[in-house]
Amino acid sequence: MADHNELGKEGEEVASNYLAKHGFQIIDRNWRYNKKELDIIAFDNDNLVVIEVKTRTSDGWEHPKEAITNSKIRFIVEATEAYVIEKDINNEVRFDVVTVMPVDGEWKVEHIKEAFHPTL
Repeated sequence: MADHNELGKEGEEVASNYLAKHGFQIIDRNWRYNKKELDIIAFDNDNLVVIEVKTRTSDGWEHPKEAITNSKIRFIVEATEAYVIEKDINNEVRFDVVTVMPVDGEWKVEHIKEAFHPTL
């Protein structure tokens, strides 16, 4: 597996642990719909939260959250619609982003609630 894949996997693990520590109930990870993937799906109280995780070694080129393009948002929303239908979920849906970067031997985690809203 390529180094960037290993980093991404490790970042998702860090993000999951962070979210669980902050009261999120993780219900799914790396859920796939066609070629689209939802990184983390969780409940935060009564909200279904779809979390996109972005892991980078640094923010030298761009902050990890800037890597979430409009087409990525469309993919996430489309996969979320499929997930909600398949799992028969009727809760409100929120889209968060968690960025993860190693800083001085530790993980820096930033959680952005309501990072984006689906556009019609």
